Amino acid sequence: MARHKTHSVALKRQVVQEYLAGETLHGLARRHNLPRNLIRLWVDENVYPTRDADPGEASALEDLAALAQTIHECETRIEAIERLVARRAAEFGMRRAERPQGKEPGDESD
Repeated sequence: MARHKTHSVALKRQVVQEYLAGETLHGLARRHNLPRNLIRLWVDENVYPTRDADPGEASALEDLAALAQTIHECETRIEAIERLVARRAAEFGMRRAERPQGKEPGDESD
């Protein structure tokens, strides 16, 4: 039974960086003697990491989780501000209703 050849993390990173810098799959495959499909897998793993990704690197999934947390915190703050605005608007409405009809604040013409 044939075993899969393993490639070093350094080689994978180098090939992915060269591809992201604009090198073609065909050129990389010929220069490094690798199948194009394997390079595609490495690039996809770099862009969309899975649980098997290198644990030392900050993955895109962690970045998305951090962004989701930030969005949640912002939405929570917005809801609190909306409640405050609604409460203040209600207080303003009550004060306006308590004033005598036709009188505006600051009218001293009696």
